[in-house]
Amino acid sequence: MKLFSGIFPTLEASLKYSSIKQELSAQNIANADTPNYKGKRASFKKVFDHTVSNMETHVTNPRHFKIKPGLYPSTGIENVRVQYRHDGNGVDIDKEMSDMAANQIYFHAISDRLNGKFSTLKDVIKGGK
Repeated sequence: MKLFSGIFPTLEASLKYSSIKQELSAQNIANADTPNYKGKRASFKKVFDHTVSNMETHVTNPRHFKIKPGLYPSTGIENVRVQYRHDGNGVDIDKEMSDMAANQIYFHAISDRLNGKFSTLKDVIKGGK
């Protein structure tokens, strides 16, 4: 029996993803006035595909498909190919601020869930007191 379910690594990965999104949004906002700067985004699909490609697969039937490593990209960061201004800048400051606010809500939800897991673990260690 596992002491911990797989939730802690999942929550940790979620917090890392949120951190990457926050960092990229901050970079984009900082470079909103830089000519020819193209914004960057964190792609959940690419990060997920990379994670899946690095997983070990266990097949129970020889007819099942095996995941082959190397089929997916290694990074979840992609450049935005949109130009919003005449100087070649590809950053929409309103979208960046909106994405940053949504990411903040996501981060707080994940950290609250992690806090709840640790509180439950603390109660179990104390014997329910």
